[in-house]
Amino acid sequence: MDDNAIIELFFARSEQAIRELDGKYGKVCHSLSYNILHSRQDAEECVNDAYLGTWDAIPPARPNPLLAFLCRIVRNLSLMRHHADRAAKRGGGSYTVALEELEDCLASPRTVEGDMEEQELVRLIEDFLETLSLENRVILMRRYWFSDSCGEIAERAGLSEKNVSVRLTRIRKQLRHYFEERGVM
Repeated sequence: MDDNAIIELFFARSEQAIRELDGKYGKVCHSLSYNILHSRQDAEECVNDAYLGTWDAIPPARPNPLLAFLCRIVRNLSLMRHHADRAAKRGGGSYTVALEELEDCLASPRTVEGDMEEQELVRLIEDFLETLSLENRVILMRRYWFSDSCGEIAERAGLSEKNVSVRLTRIRKQLRHYFEERGVM
């Protein structure tokens, strides 16, 4: 079933919308959440909460693309769960490692004041992504958006794990330099 048909099911308030959404995108959502939380049970809860959030948002929202809309909800819920678990000293996992890798490139969230600065940072990141080759952009997004391990990225991209690791190191250096040139650091 295509995304527009699923959205129409949401607008009709049909519970079939959730089943279709899960059938089409459930695996991606569970993988994304699990990569952040490293707990199948917590990932399952976050994905179910994301389905509820999608149910509440559609209507009136008519997301396009639907997958990006759903992944953003799953990711945000998983991150909130991750931070709560971390605060309770119950975890860390590879997502924490992925964030630590970026610490030297990104300003602390506490230094970004107001919506204007945040929007400017988003624009700069989008502009930086445009400077990367498609393959490097995918590697960066798989690591820091989907929280895939270097091994998982290597397998997807047909590269060695070492090659992915080296590319990520170089991309982070480029990002840091890009931000320094623009006075973000």
